[in-house]
Amino acid sequence: MMKVHSKSTPHESDLRCLSGDGGGVDAAVVLTVWRKSLVLNGKGFAVFDAKGNLVFRVDNYASRNKGKVVLMDGFGKPLLTIRKKKLSLGDQWSIYDGEDVAAAPLFSVKKHTSFIYTKNSLHVTPVSCAASGGRYEVEGSYSERCCAVYDETQRRLAAVEPKAAVGVDVFRLVVEPGFDSAVAMAVVILLDQAFGSRGSLLKSF
Repeated sequence: MMKVHSKSTPHESDLRCLSGDGGGVDAAVVLTVWRKSLVLNGKGFAVFDAKGNLVFRVDNYASRNKGKVVLMDGFGKPLLTIRKKKLSLGDQWSIYDGEDVAAAPLFSVKKHTSFIYTKNSLHVTPVSCAASGGRYEVEGSYSERCCAVYDETQRRLAAVEPKAAVGVDVFRLVVEPGFDSAVAMAVVILLDQAFGSRGSLLKSF
């Protein structure tokens, strides 16, 4: 059976470091992403740090989905909510702070598929003044677990990388200093939604 880290959740100060809020972090954060809900009969993700602590989780029940995905920390606190936009041309999503989808979203995300190149692409645009940074571009091949998030100067902010000998359901998420790990994980959820091959976490509205 495939072995994945499954220890206790980290202390809150560790979570602040993982969220890119400063604290003297000067090295990339390397997370292990497991495409599996920790809840029976659910879909989602479990994300662990280098010490095996659970830092993020997504647990979606098919019957209770209501068209949204909630990214939680290891303690179950909602961090970000992803909703697919209604009546939009092409695939578009909004990312909200916490679970408050009545407020203005932090980011708007649009899928772009090239018919010439095999790479996948997402365009992430800040909507709220509470969203840090400028526009982000996500490029690469999610099916091969080889893609990255870039800022407007083409500086790499985060990357999805394969994890040797464990298959595509377990992979690495490398987050560079200064970039919010929760936003990076939200991008992973959207890559899986837009380009994944095992079914969506988001039910139709």
